[in-house]
Amino acid sequence: MIAALYVQTGGAYFGLPDVDPWDEARDARLYPGPHPVVAHPPCSRWCRLAGLVEARWGHKRGDDGGCFAAALASVRAHGGVLEHPAYSDAWKAFDLPRPPRAGGWVQGPCGGWSCHVEQGRYGHPAKKATWLYAFGTDRPELRWGFPDQKSQALVSWCGNHVASGEKRPRVGKAAASKTPPEFKAVLLSMARSVYQG
Repeated sequence: MIAALYVQTGGAYFGLPDVDPWDEARDARLYPGPHPVVAHPPCSRWCRLAGLVEARWGHKRGDDGGCFAAALASVRAHGGVLEHPAYSDAWKAFDLPRPPRAGGWVQGPCGGWSCHVEQGRYGHPAKKATWLYAFGTDRPELRWGFPDQKSQALVSWCGNHVASGEKRPRVGKAAASKTPPEFKAVLLSMARSVYQG
C-alpha cells in the first residue's frame, strides 16, 4: 500500500487498488503511517508566484498551515517522494538539497535526495519544471534535461508574459496541477521501492 498525500479528490490517485489517497477532506497533515508516501503538498505559498500572492491577497509566503512540513515529515518517517514546483522556497526554508537544473540526484546532509525534472517530458502539455525530494527510495534515472521543442502550453492563469514574447496556449490551475499518468507511475514506483530497501 502507498499513501498519496495532498491529492485532488477523484483525481489520478483515486481508484487504484494499492493506493490510499488523502485529499483535502482527509487532511494529509494527520497521516499516521505506516505506508510509504507520494506527497504533493500545496505550492501556492512556496512557488515563484508566492510574492505576487502575498502582495495582492496578503497570504504570507510559506504560510501553508503546516502542509509542507507535515509532508516532509511523512516522507522522512515512512519513506517516499515529495513533489513541488522547481525553485520552491520550501527547499531553502527546510534546508533541502537544491538540485541542478540539468538533472541528476543530489544528496543533502539530511540523508534525502533531490532532483529537477520536467513533467513535460512525461506527457504534461507544459514544461512544468518540478523538484522531487526522495527519502529511503530508489533513485531512478529520469528523463533529465529539457525537451528539444517548446512545450505545447504554458502553466499560467494570471496572464504573465514570457521573456521571448512568444504566445502559446495557457493551461489553467486544474490542468496545470494534474500529474501525467507516466510521471505518476514513476512516483509510485519510487514509493514502492521503500518496501524492497
